[in-house]
Amino acid sequence: MIEVGSIVIKTKGREASRYAVVVKKIDDNFVLITGPKILTGVKRRRCNIMHLEDTGLKLNIKEDASDEEVLQAWIESKLYRKFHLKLPAAYEIKEMKKAEEKKKEKKEKKS
Repeated sequence: MIEVGSIVIKTKGREASRYAVVVKKIDDNFVLITGPKILTGVKRRRCNIMHLEDTGLKLNIKEDASDEEVLQAWIESKLYRKFHLKLPAAYEIKEMKKAEEKKKEKKEKKS
């Protein structure tokens, strides 16, 4: 059973064989996943659960967590070491935060 916080492997698509984290369950067939891209190369996107394989491991995150929160959960759990993932540099994390802030501003301006 795939739940929020589950670490999964994508089995189909351009991001096949990469690790991702389930952020939100949309319905019985689809979930929202993220890597985040800065760590695993998987962008935040909707994905069919048939295209995912559960690893049995889980991060402690809340539903609809931001990429920054998911990255922090990876670091705190130290599971990135198990999957041989390279942590991003500090400046890359700052750039990710700035990009998320710009997206929020754009959404607010459209409203």
